[in-house]
Amino acid sequence: MNRASLEKRPDEVAAMFDDVAPKYDVVNDVLSLGQTRRWRRIVVDAVGAVPGQRVLDLAAGTGTSSEPYADAGIDVVACDFSLGMLKVGKRRRPDIDFVAGDATNLPFEDNSFDASTISFGLRNVNEPKKALAEMLRVTKPGGRLVIAEFSSPVVPVWRTMYTEYLMRALPPIARKVASNPDAYVYLAESIRAWPNQDGLAAWIAETGWEDVAYRNLTGGIVAVHRAVKPGGHPAK
Repeated sequence: MNRASLEKRPDEVAAMFDDVAPKYDVVNDVLSLGQTRRWRRIVVDAVGAVPGQRVLDLAAGTGTSSEPYADAGIDVVACDFSLGMLKVGKRRRPDIDFVAGDATNLPFEDNSFDASTISFGLRNVNEPKKALAEMLRVTKPGGRLVIAEFSSPVVPVWRTMYTEYLMRALPPIARKVASNPDAYVYLAESIRAWPNQDGLAAWIAETGWEDVAYRNLTGGIVAVHRAVKPGGHPAK
């Protein structure tokens, strides 16, 4: 799979992530210029989970995004469709519940999580609106949705610089530090093909979530979208 589109074959995407799993977290830190960890902390704060609650961390990969919840005594389920990623994560954090699952057909009961979150994974799902609907299904009424995803920089000059970095600087860097550089070319292309902040907000609302809002990070390179499942008081 060399070109990104919104019509992704799950088996190909899973195989790609299996291949890059051993060095995935390190490479992400390099390519994001160290921003990934800050973005993930903001997501955890937005989820706002407390001990006694259950959180679904979808597209969790090796579980890096799940660790803050587990460390805080929160019941977190790290779900991903890449078995390679899950194996790496389970070796590092055997205390976290890692579950193999398809974002468009989640292996969980209705209303079983206080919050659902996905960071930098929704654009790799072949049917992202179906994934949003599945997260709605498994989240309790009043529960929260938090999505972190690459987006569209809000300053035109910065947007141009960012696009140049993605398509010109990122591939050479990936060739030096990644086991599968082509995977990172795909990831760069998938970012360019992804809807902007308002486009994703519209998708979230269309699938039934309420109180949709977003916050731009790093000038809009990343946006954190938040929403609430109707039918109950927001989880505390």
